[in-house]
Amino acid sequence: MDDDNYERIIFLADPELNEPVLVYALEGWIDAGLGAGTAMGTLLTTIPTETLATFDTEYFIDQRARRPVARIIDGVTSELTWPEIQLRFGRDGDGADMIFLVGPEPDFHWSDFVEAVTDAASRFDVRLVVGLGAFPAPTPHTRPVRVIGTAPEASANLLPLVGTVSGELEVPAGISSALELGFADVDVDVLTLWARVPHYVASMPYPQAAASLIEGLARIAGLTLDASSLRSSAEEARVRVDDLVTNNPEHTSMVTQLEEVADENEGTSLGDEVPSGDELAAELEKFLRGEN
Repeated sequence: MDDDNYERIIFLADPELNEPVLVYALEGWIDAGLGAGTAMGTLLTTIPTETLATFDTEYFIDQRARRPVARIIDGVTSELTWPEIQLRFGRDGDGADMIFLVGPEPDFHWSDFVEAVTDAASRFDVRLVVGLGAFPAPTPHTRPVRVIGTAPEASANLLPLVGTVSGELEVPAGISSALELGFADVDVDVLTLWARVPHYVASMPYPQAAASLIEGLARIAGLTLDASSLRSSAEEARVRVDDLVTNNPEHTSMVTQLEEVADENEGTSLGDEVPSGDELAAELEKFLRGEN
């Protein structure tokens, strides 16, 4: 890391970590059903963590787009709480070391940010990096959430563990894509897990997606993680969606058609039932325009 990047990340601790897994889910990019954000929030709630490092937010964050929060008491402005990107560290249920990259997606200087993160991963001998994400897909809420993966060529051997979208796809990129390529450059295995959220509920909280992401992370990384609280919330969410669907004949017909497609793939490996690239691109564009 060059001297400039040393100023972009400030280490607040220097723990002895044994080949940790680095998990990231940064706010600001597509997150259908709040799947990635809820998954990361659940991990940080169930795993005690400490701050490992913070990033220079004035360098990476547009403070007009992500404004600080002012605290005002009886008309007196007492403090500002600034958006912050952090590395945090903790241990899973069996004592395996983990590092979490959390906070808003950087607005500026992505290449410098990626270099700072990859250098930090090398400093602590990270063995695997896993990103979390969720996107809207033509899939029914009455079936388990499928998780697929993206990875750079150097980590493509991990993709059969979860499945992929077949064919060629071009969509606006989030920082996760830049991190994937950055970790490939430093020879660290990296995989982003994507929960496929039914497109018709993508704008509402969908805890099923978060639970599937945590369970996928545990399986891929060999970690002991707890998603039980999300499974309870997921059942409540499913009942609410059932009520909405049954009151609309068009919605009922749509879900039935999606179920037929899903059931044709029943028994296949996780992630095999996926939309085509054109279908996925259309759903992403609709989601980003706020039409779901």
